[in-house]
Amino acid sequence: MDWLNYHHLRYFWTVAHEGGLQKAAEKLHVSPPSISAQIRELEAALEVKLFRRLGRRNVLTEAGQIALRHADEIFSLGNDLVRALQQRPTTRALRLHVGVADSFPKLVTHAILRPALALPTVHVVCREGKIEDLLAQLGAHRLDIVLADEPASSSVKYRAFNHLLGESGITFCAQRALATKLRRQFPQSLHEAPALLPAENTPLRRALESWFRARKVVPRVVAEFEDLALMTVMASLEPGFVPVPTVVLGEATERHGLEAIGTAKDCRAQFFAITAERKITHPVVSLLTESAQKLVFG
Repeated sequence: MDWLNYHHLRYFWTVAHEGGLQKAAEKLHVSPPSISAQIRELEAALEVKLFRRLGRRNVLTEAGQIALRHADEIFSLGNDLVRALQQRPTTRALRLHVGVADSFPKLVTHAILRPALALPTVHVVCREGKIEDLLAQLGAHRLDIVLADEPASSSVKYRAFNHLLGESGITFCAQRALATKLRRQFPQSLHEAPALLPAENTPLRRALESWFRARKVVPRVVAEFEDLALMTVMASLEPGFVPVPTVVLGEATERHGLEAIGTAKDCRAQFFAITAERKITHPVVSLLTESAQKLVFG
C-alpha cells in the first residue's frame, strides 16, 4: 500500500470509539452500510482484519488495537495542527517548547524561564523527562531547548550542542532546629546526620559524594529523590538536610521555610541549555541563555 485513505481511517476510528456502527453513523451523519463498506476497503488496503464478531458485537482484533493507537495519535496531531493555525492569526504567540531533565532543579528552571514567562507574546510548553528521551525529542524538532544538569554526551544519535549557562555552589539547608544544630562544626556536623539527597548516579549526587569523601563525612541517607523539588518539599516536612544550589537559595528558603546550614563552594552544580543547532537562532532561546548567563549565574 503506497498511501493511506484517512477518510476510511476516520470511519474506523469513530466506530472503535463509539462502540458500534449505529452510534458512529449517527455521529458522522451517514448510513451504517456506508461506514461498513468504507471499513472493508480499509481492511483490504491494510490486508488485515480490524474487527471480529463477538456475539452481536464487533470487537477490535489485535491488528485493530494497533491501528486504533496510531489513529489516536494521527487525529490528535491533526487537532493540534488546526488549533495552532487557528490561534496564530489572533494571538501570534511564539511557542517555546522546553524539555527539562527530571534531575534539573525546579527553582533553577523557574529562574531561567522567568524572562520568557514575562513576555505576553510567548507561549511556553514544558516537558519533563529523562535526558535521553528529551534529546530524542530535540532531535525530532519537537523541542526547542533542553535544560539539563549535565552536557549531552558525544555518543548521542542526535545533533545536540551544549551551551553552559553557569554553575553554582551548594548550600545545605534544613528545618530551623536541625539547621541550628548542624551549623556547629560544619561540615563535620553532617556526618551521620539525616540527609535527603538526589538519586544515585545523578550529576549533583556524584558531586556531593565526592565532596563528602574529601571531608570523611558519611551522612545517614533517609531518602533519595529524582525530583529535586519534591526533595525540598519533603525537607520542609521531615527532619533531614538537603542540598540546594546556592544561586536559588533565597527562593528556596522563602518558599519552604528552610534555613541555611553552610555552603560548599567547591561542590559545583553545572547547568546547560542543549539545542539542536550550534548557533542559537530561536529568539526566545537566545534571550533565555543570555539572561541566565548574565543575571542568574553571572
